[in-house]
Amino acid sequence: MYTQSARACGIDFGTSNSTAGWLRPGTSPLLALEDGKATLPSVVFFNAEEDSTCFGRHALAEYLDGYEGRLMRSLKSLLGSSLIDGQTEVLGRALPFRELLARFIGELKLRAEQSADRDFDTAVFGRPVHFVDDNPAADRQAEETLAATARAVGFREVSFQFEPIAAAFHYEQDIDREELVLIADIGGGTSDFSLVRLSPERARRAERQDDLLANAGVHVGGTDFDKYLSLRGVMPLLGLGSRLRNNSEVPSSYFFNLATWHTINFNYTRKIWMELQEVYRDAREQDKLDRLLRVIEHREGHWLALQVEQAKIALSDAESTTMALDRIREGLSHVVDRAVFEDATALLVDQVEHTVAGLLADAGLAAGKIDTVFFTGGSSGVPQLRRRIAALLPAARAVEGDLFGSIGAGLAVEAMRRYGPD
Repeated sequence: MYTQSARACGIDFGTSNSTAGWLRPGTSPLLALEDGKATLPSVVFFNAEEDSTCFGRHALAEYLDGYEGRLMRSLKSLLGSSLIDGQTEVLGRALPFRELLARFIGELKLRAEQSADRDFDTAVFGRPVHFVDDNPAADRQAEETLAATARAVGFREVSFQFEPIAAAFHYEQDIDREELVLIADIGGGTSDFSLVRLSPERARRAERQDDLLANAGVHVGGTDFDKYLSLRGVMPLLGLGSRLRNNSEVPSSYFFNLATWHTINFNYTRKIWMELQEVYRDAREQDKLDRLLRVIEHREGHWLALQVEQAKIALSDAESTTMALDRIREGLSHVVDRAVFEDATALLVDQVEHTVAGLLADAGLAAGKIDTVFFTGGSSGVPQLRRRIAALLPAARAVEGDLFGSIGAGLAVEAMRRYGPD
């Protein structure tokens, strides 16, 4: 379809995974970023033993191999939060969160350029419909922070496109008739939706504003599903909900921090360790607190979060899954049922369903008018989520895109449209 290479690339900086796309003749728009794969997990590991920094799968592998150091994940969650102007301690020195963000975006740019065998100074970045719900000022600040970070690492010109619209442009490359499509992008940090008219003829237009009927989003994503599954299905094994001798509950903050990717390290301070010694002495179920103390002493929080994430993924296809928790205690395993997962995350699914219903109402469209629901995003496979969206749109056919690559590929299409060929 394309006879020339694009001048600009598309960058999908995701909460869990990131991709880069670049249109050129005769090949896939997605660039290989790690070990021949198009996705680069949005992970940084600071290896204390080798005084090195690594990214993506390599970062996760070094961490899981037991190297001492600091693992950082869900970096996108920093955007729009109060944490962005703070700092954290890494290998004995203070690391501003803005610098952490720049390190990852810079690595993403470098790998895209190495894969394409050319430099990129112009990019269309994807962004969620809302970085921050119900706070336009914080939302603007989040986009400005991402733009400033991109410029700081060498992108001279930066623009943005909503992630579900980018996915729509990718889907449009493969259709042969006009469709009214709901794009459902359920990512690691947000759930974003767009109603778009798509067709082969419309794809040739330079201006598509009239084809975009409505956008909506909510700050619910895969990491939230992980968190609530962890709190309901795993943290009680470590003492959540257990009692002290005075019959009050063990403070829940330790468990909430462990269940949330970007706050796991909050539990690793000397202050928290001393607090937990006091809690332990007063705990009625010290065997459970033993497990919590082991996780914190050996800094196994990210490992545990990965096990929860894998359990969530497994429950998309199975009614139950067994978690091997041998790092907490030798031989420890735990069965989690899909029913537990669905009960734990019901309120999250309610929020997503409400967002889709509001989108239809804002667009003034009856549900029966929607031809297709196009699912993308790594968390769009959650069965309960799909059932609830299908119930809202019973006449629409469900199409599954590249769960991790549709947005990056669509941003590459948008980059060609905005900035033209080389």
